[in-house]
Amino acid sequence: MTRPAAFALCSLAALFTAPTAAQDAPAAPPLAEVLASQVGEWTGTLEYRDYQADRWFGLPMRVTVADGGDGVTMIRTADFDDGLRVGVVRITTVTMLGEDGSTEYSVGFRKGRVPEVSSARLTLAAWSDDAHWTILAEETATDDDRPALIRETIVRDGARLTTLKEVDFTDDDAAEWLVRNRSTLDRVDG
Repeated sequence: MTRPAAFALCSLAALFTAPTAAQDAPAAPPLAEVLASQVGEWTGTLEYRDYQADRWFGLPMRVTVADGGDGVTMIRTADFDDGLRVGVVRITTVTMLGEDGSTEYSVGFRKGRVPEVSSARLTLAAWSDDAHWTILAEETATDDDRPALIRETIVRDGARLTTLKEVDFTDDDAAEWLVRNRSTLDRVDG
């Protein structure tokens, strides 16, 4: 066999035996493990869009995420300053990942309001490690006292955690996602 032919044959064999990127990439862990990577202290901004003024407003925010101790429950407290008239608002949310591993049940508590109970379907849209992932949370609920589909896109990129909340109201003929709010948080505790 000539040298070029032998080289071509070896190259062809390497193609069929070399591992692919998909084979080399580690498999994504269960959602409970990915969600647990949020445990810690975070600080940043909660932003909402004022549609009448057509601009974004930001409020400083501090978030603590604690492990519930059972592998599926987490407790999130978020404090943001809503100005002189309202002051600091605290929202405490307890979440639990269901037995199916993708339904997240939650109860949110805020002073002066009835607790909000909800459930969302979670999808791990992207994952490369515990500090780099994207989760989509989708639910049918109400927003602004209207029936709606609600979608949150949660992205962890190293020490930064961003959440974008979008709403598609179902009581009209329009099928469009409106951005309701977003948060950008940076890890405080390393």
